[in-house]
Amino acid sequence: MPAYLLVEVEIHDAAQYENYKKMTPGSLVPFGGRFIVRGGAAETLEGDGRPGRIVVVEFPSMGKARAWWNSPEYEPAKKLRQRIATTRMLLVEGSSPVPA
Repeated sequence: MPAYLLVEVEIHDAAQYENYKKMTPGSLVPFGGRFIVRGGAAETLEGDGRPGRIVVVEFPSMGKARAWWNSPEYEPAKKLRQRIATTRMLLVEGSSPVPA
């Protein structure tokens, strides 16, 4: 069952964040991850606050997503992001297609 990483990022160092954006895509490949949303326009329709940068990544499973998160492939990028941004990440299990 697919899993989705939902990410909201408040960037504190835009120049360094550009480096993070270059480092991350290759780290997803061994785990079957792919960007669904990567920083496009966002607006709040309900609730409080203004969204920061929004990213959604699809993985084949929760296990693959967790393996990526803990991987040596992602570690350098993760450490950089944690220094230059405030991030909220949620991992959500997808659902099977609804029968017609």
